[in-house]
Amino acid sequence: MNVMETQAVASREMLEKVWQRSLPIVMDRLNVLDAGAAASQAGHLSVELRAQTIMEAHRLAGSLGMFGYSEGTRLAREIETMLESHDDLGDGSLVGLTKNLRASLFP
Repeated sequence: MNVMETQAVASREMLEKVWQRSLPIVMDRLNVLDAGAAASQAGHLSVELRAQTIMEAHRLAGSLGMFGYSEGTRLAREIETMLESHDDLGDGSLVGLTKNLRASLFP
């Protein structure tokens, strides 16, 4: 293995370690998204929960790409945009997006 290959392997291993340490935070953020989606589907999404869900979607969108989850980034941005639009979210589309986001990270 040459120096570049060795460095690439070391970088991947380090990134994997950071991902493993980040998993509890990622799971907490996904749980907030799930709660926001469930509340929106039930017609009970409070202003506070909407704001928290937007913030966590934004954070996920910003961080997932670093770990190579481009589809997760795209879905998190879509969730953020949907929540910011203040459209009626009771149709279940937000629930579907949050499920797809979770599935993109943990197939």
